[in-house]
Amino acid sequence: MSLREPVRKRIVLHFPGFEPLDAASHHDRYSRSAQQSAALWDIDVAVGPLSESGRDFEVESSGPGWHTTSRIYLFDHAAVVNGLNGRPLPHRIASGFLSAARVVAEGGAFGYFKHAWRFGLFFVFPFLLVALALTVSLAIAAVPYWFGLSAWFWIASVPVAYAFFVWLFVPWSDGLHTLHLFSDWEMAVAVARLDHSTINTWLEECAAAARIALEEPADEYVISSHSMGSSVAVQVVGMLMEKEPALFEGKRVVFVTLGGAVLQCALLGSARVLRARVGLIARAKEVFWLEVHCLTDIVHFYKSKVVAAVGHPDAPQPKIAFIRLKSMLTPERYKRIKKDPLRVHRQYVLASDVRAPFDFTLMTAGPLPAASFAEHSPANMPRLHTGD
Repeated sequence: MSLREPVRKRIVLHFPGFEPLDAASHHDRYSRSAQQSAALWDIDVAVGPLSESGRDFEVESSGPGWHTTSRIYLFDHAAVVNGLNGRPLPHRIASGFLSAARVVAEGGAFGYFKHAWRFGLFFVFPFLLVALALTVSLAIAAVPYWFGLSAWFWIASVPVAYAFFVWLFVPWSDGLHTLHLFSDWEMAVAVARLDHSTINTWLEECAAAARIALEEPADEYVISSHSMGSSVAVQVVGMLMEKEPALFEGKRVVFVTLGGAVLQCALLGSARVLRARVGLIARAKEVFWLEVHCLTDIVHFYKSKVVAAVGHPDAPQPKIAFIRLKSMLTPERYKRIKKDPLRVHRQYVLASDVRAPFDFTLMTAGPLPAASFAEHSPANMPRLHTGD
């Protein structure tokens, strides 16, 4: 796309994924990536400090013939994540398995394997791993029984079993984010069912803050979300649209899901409100819905048609832009991260090593309309110079 009418003012509402990062940490990450992108694209990008509210910041970017100001609002859920992860270990394990059972009982697991079998395996993995570790621990504890030993041996076998699980398995599994994923699935169920008072209150607070942000005048409004944040964004934006059907009237709105995992929550039988809100957003004539997918990323629903999958085949379907990490990163960096699914999954919001059709900084702070990234490709790269 040629740079004929650059965006001069943009409002961004960003809903991050399920990470224990507060707004300050997301701001720091964005700043680092923005500086890398600026050097890569030979433009100037200045990321301002967090505002007094601690949840938004301004970005000034410029190049030959253009200057763009973007205000980025962060809707992190660090407090929710830390609350879930900060509970006693037995509580975390029991609650995680209960959430998994609910996903299975409500048809979510079947839907995962139907629409994206790799995501289905991603769902199964942490629970299978912990179940295996618990089985080994029980086997260790039961050694006196299996070998017909004196009851006195239980005094040794039970502590050894406990030590294996708590002091060996849990620290090792932290490298695989296993128990963090238990919490992730708890939140997924809560966002689907809307039956968790703390999370419901937080969603309402996000909606109130988003409504205020949308009052600011701008050339375009970008509602970007990553991973679990996509379901949160649908709930928040859908909530606002239900209360105020003319919310986006006269506005140019781009709804962007990065590594979108809306189906993680929406495929649960109880997620009726979420599915209705997906349809509401898809049918809004002022909203352009863009999904960014990547084959290397197993933690999303690659090539899925999310709107049709949740019961709205007659509604406009999101445009899907495909990115290829191998073409965005140096061979060394790609080799280093490709075996870490969650690290690959984060790449959507991080800077590339080489110029590529998609760049998160350019989309949220550059001069090109966010919708134009639906058309970019290796043969049609973003153009940042007037007259290109």
